[in-house]
Order: sequence, then C-alpha cells, then structure tokens
Amino acid sequence: MHVTIQTKIILLILALIIFVTITLSGFFAYLESTDIEDSLGDKALSTATYVAGAPTVRDAFQTDNPPSILQPYAERIREQSGAEFVVIGNENGIRYAHPDDWKIGKEMVGGDNNRALLNGESYVSRAEGTLGPSLRGKTPIRDENGSIIGVVSVGFLIEDLRATILERLFKLGLLALTAIVIGTLGAVLLSKSIRKDMYGLEPYQIASLFRERQAILSAIREGIIAINKDGYITMINHSAREMLDFHDPVEGRAIKEILPTSVMERVLEHGRPEYNQELSLKGRVFIINRQPIYDNNEIAGVVSTFRDKTEMMEMANTLSDIKRYSDDLRSQNHEYTNKLYALSGYLHLGQTKEAIQLIEEETMNQDKQTAVLFSQIKDTTVQAVLAGKSGRASEMKIKFEVDSNSQLEPLPEHISQTKIISILGNVIDNALDAAKNSPKPEVSFFVTDIGNDVIFEVIDNGPGLSADVETLMEKGYSTKPGNIKRGYGLAIIRDTVSDLEGMLEFDNQPEGGAIFSIYLPKTPSS
Repeated sequence: MHVTIQTKIILLILALIIFVTITLSGFFAYLESTDIEDSLGDKALSTATYVAGAPTVRDAFQTDNPPSILQPYAERIREQSGAEFVVIGNENGIRYAHPDDWKIGKEMVGGDNNRALLNGESYVSRAEGTLGPSLRGKTPIRDENGSIIGVVSVGFLIEDLRATILERLFKLGLLALTAIVIGTLGAVLLSKSIRKDMYGLEPYQIASLFRERQAILSAIREGIIAINKDGYITMINHSAREMLDFHDPVEGRAIKEILPTSVMERVLEHGRPEYNQELSLKGRVFIINRQPIYDNNEIAGVVSTFRDKTEMMEMANTLSDIKRYSDDLRSQNHEYTNKLYALSGYLHLGQTKEAIQLIEEETMNQDKQTAVLFSQIKDTTVQAVLAGKSGRASEMKIKFEVDSNSQLEPLPEHISQTKIISILGNVIDNALDAAKNSPKPEVSFFVTDIGNDVIFEVIDNGPGLSADVETLMEKGYSTKPGNIKRGYGLAIIRDTVSDLEGMLEFDNQPEGGAIFSIYLPKTPSS
C-alpha cells in the first residue's frame, strides 16, 4: 500500500510544526513561570522593605499596643499591593499584624525568620504558613540605632502563583494551537501545489516512469536530444552519443556550443514541429524530426530525433532488393506457367511431337544452366539470385547465361545474404535494362573464388556507359529515360562493396556493352 505524497507532506509538516510548537511552548512556559515567580518574589520583597522602613511601623514598636497601629496599616498595604498577606512580628516572631485578627499575638510559623532576625538579611523564601504554601519576601525592622526590633513578611500563595502561570500557559497554548492550524492549512496547500507540479503523479509512479524512460531511451536506435527553452541540453540518449561521437557529458551545455549547425533553437522561436529534415552533423547526413515541448501553452523546450540517412537508405534498399528478388521469382514462375500452358495445349491437340520437342528443348536449356548453377556454384543465396534473374531475363526475352567456367563455394559469413542480394541484384538488373533494347539482347554472368577474393563479372551487350565514373557514382543520376526517381543502383553497389572492403570496376567493351567487375575479399582486414 502506497501512502500519497500529499499525505506524507501534510504529516511531515504537521509533525514538524507540532514538535517545534511544543518545544517552544515548553521553553517559553518555563521562562514565563520563572519570570512570574521572580516578579512576585521581587514584589513581595520590595513591599516588605517598604513596610519595614516606614516611620509608622518603627514608631508603633515604641507604643504600648503596637497591633492597634500595625494591623490596619498592614491591611492597607496588603490591599494596595495585592499580596495574600502582610505579617509584622517582633524580634521574637510574635505577630503584631496578620490578615486573620485572631492570629495576632501568636508566633509566626514557617521557620524562615532566622535569616532576617538573626542575620539582618532581606530575602525571598518558600515556606508553608497558616494560609498554606507561599512565596515570601522577608526583611528585618530596625530602630533608629539600627537594632533589629522585628520582621516584615509579605507573601503570595503558591496556589495563586500557579493559577497565574496556568492562565499565561493557556494563552500560550491558544497561540500554539493557532500556529498548528495555520501550519496544517499551509501543508495542505503546499502538498496540492507540489502534486500539481508533478501532474498528479505519486513518487513511485514517477520512479516507474523514469525507469521506463531510461529503458526506452536505451532501446530506441534513433538519436534523441532535448533542450530547454534557454537552448541548453537536458537529455541525450546513448544512440545520439554514438552517432555524434560524444564521450564526455554534454547535459547542461548550450546546443550551439555542442552542435553549431543545429537549428533546434529555430523551433523555440516559431513553435512549429519540423519533420524529415536533412542536416549535416559531424560529417554525416541525418534525417531529423523536431517537436516543441509545451507547458501550459508555453514552449518549454524542443526534442529532436534523428537517424543516419545512410542506414535508412540501406534499409530501404534491402527491402527493395528483397522485393526485386520476389518479383524475379514471380517472373520465373510466370515464364514456366506459360510453357506448361503451351505443353498442355500441344497434348490437348494431339501434337505429341511438338510437345516432346518443347520438353527436350527446355530440358536441354535447363540442364545446361543447372549444370553450372547447382554443381559449380554452391552458395544458395547466389543460386537463388541467378535463378530469379534467369526467369526475369526469360520474360524480357533476354538471353541470360552463367559462364560454364564459373566456380563458387559457400560465401564467407561476413558477406551477408542481404548484401550479396543487393550487389548482384542491382548489377544484373542494370545489365538487363541496358541490354533489352539490343537486337539480340544478351547478359552473361561469371563468378570465381580462386585466390583471396570472390570475383563477380556481369557483361551486357547494351549501349555501354556514356558518363564519367564520378557522375555515375552520384546518387540520383541515371542514364535511363523517364521522370521516376532512379539512379541509386550503382551508388548502392558502391557503398555495399565498400562496406565489405571490396572494389568495383566497370568499363565499356570494344564490341559494345559494359562489363562490371566486383572484388570481395574472403577475409576482411577488420
């Protein structure tokens, strides 16, 4: 069970506020109680000092009946000061004044008069008298000669002191409660704001999304770079690092500093996505998509995905080669279907001689091709390509021959099926297209693996090559008429042969037509 982030924030802040409030309240309560006690003690002592120094009190001690003067005087002082009692006693501790008249003439209780009567000190003490536990201010009474003739005790009951402290604490508690309530409301608002900033997601959900994001970025083979609204890189995946050859961290650096030719900041200005844009980066051509990132209808950044154009072309060419291979097999199937229909017609009309002649002719041609194709060429991929092209040539009424001197063992593992299909498929197709308009169109194929290279040769009797080598190698250039997009075949052959560390040669023949030679090393240097 997951506790929501809102609940966690509220509980954390509430616990912190309660802890701080209780701690500070306790501290202030201690200071307040100490202050109240010190204040009442000082008040009791100052009142006692005032009474002891009053001429009326000293003169009363010289009369025959001191209580008659001291009792009303002490009561008046008690009422004015708010003390619980003002007691005046003689040098023996016998009361001359007391809030209770019937206690006058009796000995003072509490046992805390000695410091005043014997030592002449003025002080504050705690003791329990007839009125209960009290905080007392005591001071001696001296005559004109400085002799101690009595003592004054002014007191406040501890019970009243506690009541005053509790009253102060109650007010402090109300203040603390108000702080807790305000803090709780603030915690609720803060948690809602944080949850809104996190789009309503919980931390465990964000952690899960982060793990998935990292896995997706690692799995995607396209390069991905994201920048913020200030043009600084915020994210780059592993594929982008490999494509752009970045080894050091680039997060937090300006995109213009890392990739000066990048135009991602342009999307920050106009706010529109850009798709399938070509751009040269680090000497390579990429197909790039750029998508603005919006936050509350404001551009917060841009994310760009890109892929090497060469890889995309290779993939498209591979698919094209496979489709062409499939078409060739379909053509071969179509050609043999036509021959079967002709054979069926001969037999249906009873023309067995013509049927046998067709079978023998086809068998002879097939045996001738098969002898070379299946006994001397032992690589199944090359066999399949030649079989398919033979069918296409037959459908185009072009004579296609495999040289009887051809010889080929299974190709090395580094020469993959897709690459050999791409090479041979494009070379033979070019030859067939070149030869189809000749009076007697012919295309011949030769292969040998004697030595350190596998050598392929394709010869046609077409018009030959009319352009220079550099022009023929350009993507998009074609000698064929029409407006359709062509001219990628030779460039594809060149790039694929280069990947296999091979060599491509082509030239015109003296008697007409062109010859293409391809050399592929059996063991690449890499």
